[in-house]
Amino acid sequence: MDRLKIRGFRITAVVLIILLIVGAVGGLFYWAHKNNVKKLISTYFLIKSQYLDEVSTATLVDGAVKGMVEALDDPYSVYLDQEAFKELNLQIEGTFGGIGVEIDVDQDKQLVVVSPLPGTPAARAGIKSGDVIAKINDQETTNMTTIQAAAVLRGKPGTNVSLEIMRKEENRTFTVRLTREQIAVPSVSGKMLEDNPDIGYLRVLHFNRSSTNAQLYEELGKLEESQYSGLVLDLRGNPGGDLQAAVEVAGYFLKRGPVVRIVHREGEEDVLHPTRVGPVVKVPLVVLIDGGSASASEIVAGAIKDTESGVLVGTRTFGKGLVQTVFNLGSREGVKLTTNKYLTPDRHDIHKKGIEPDVIINQPEDTDKDLQLEKAVEVLEKQLQRDKKAA
Repeated sequence: MDRLKIRGFRITAVVLIILLIVGAVGGLFYWAHKNNVKKLISTYFLIKSQYLDEVSTATLVDGAVKGMVEALDDPYSVYLDQEAFKELNLQIEGTFGGIGVEIDVDQDKQLVVVSPLPGTPAARAGIKSGDVIAKINDQETTNMTTIQAAAVLRGKPGTNVSLEIMRKEENRTFTVRLTREQIAVPSVSGKMLEDNPDIGYLRVLHFNRSSTNAQLYEELGKLEESQYSGLVLDLRGNPGGDLQAAVEVAGYFLKRGPVVRIVHREGEEDVLHPTRVGPVVKVPLVVLIDGGSASASEIVAGAIKDTESGVLVGTRTFGKGLVQTVFNLGSREGVKLTTNKYLTPDRHDIHKKGIEPDVIINQPEDTDKDLQLEKAVEVLEKQLQRDKKAA
């Protein structure tokens, strides 16, 4: 009797397993049919069996992955093949052979200059924030990702690259030929202003997790030794960079938190605070911004404005309020996807809108004077005078 029971249990178990397998396979076929996966599989077998030339499965898989990412219709989400993945790592390292220009894709999916780096071939050639790069070496940049474009722009120092520039504000197109140089991207620089020895000046060119925080700490230490009474933080032409680095940098200047709100696809929020407790900078602060201030620099500027920790001077920022995450697919390949959006502390969505400065002042091209910096100094001097009277 016990043997019969055991045998019955075994038969029942086998039947259940078979039913589960059949159900799983049936469910898979139903899912594939419902989501049109059959078309993908059919196309694969058609190419493998009918196409004139032999194509490897790896090539077809790469094409399928690239196509899926492109179907998102998001200029910030890209498939990273081995060359693109290598290029991204070069960007992170911060040294490369190139022309010294930060690029992005605007809302019209055009390759646009966010900022030329000071002292580089691009800056010396007069390339400006907002310039559209229509062609690189006679190659159209339409539908080219920033990583693909960077791979073409960069190269061995001493080699040449030709750019066709479209400058919308002047309604003209022109070509520049540049010689690549070894570009070492600095993160933070500082000094006391010569004509205003009581005012310190800090410029943050980009946000790098490995260097920006340490360099900022060092430069602030030098300004404190010089006994500065006011500070200009220059974020003009800063295209962004690492999110966490921006959060930590903001922590030096904010009167209170948080720095930024990260919104996930489900609508949940992560509220990010700097790990530092209390502000380091206690003197009056003015922040310089312009159309080249994007992404992580907008996080810092937005937090300072919302918390009334400083006064923003300049022009409206670029307007990129999205967060990208790089996923490693193995074999030195990856995919960069837009995974979150961010809001300022007061929940302002700045994507495609930018941040409006408290004091708007344009920088004319027909002058060597930095009118925006002069205005920042003027705002600081008035604040310092008010503070002296109050004391």
